[in-house]
Amino acid sequence: MDQRPRRPDRRDGGPAQAQVPVVRELIEYIAKSLVDDPTEVRVAERGARGSVRLELSVAEEDMGRVIGRAGRVANAMRSLLRVAAARKGVHATLDILEPR
Repeated sequence: MDQRPRRPDRRDGGPAQAQVPVVRELIEYIAKSLVDDPTEVRVAERGARGSVRLELSVAEEDMGRVIGRAGRVANAMRSLLRVAAARKGVHATLDILEPR
């Protein structure tokens, strides 16, 4: 008998969607650690059927800290997000929104 743990079912949006707050909290924690004004950090989630898109917004003066030189910080955050989401059986992407 196969004793491997079952992966969450991605088709029904059920158990996999329950894991979304974990990856959302990861991005929120990282962003709040980087910026000068953590009260302005907002992470919105949009998702369907085993995938989620996180939208990060920060204060205008903190955009450079979140993006980093040549986008290195942003790409590192995306890499961490993909790994954390894959461990939970979810596909996740990160968009950093421009301040209005």
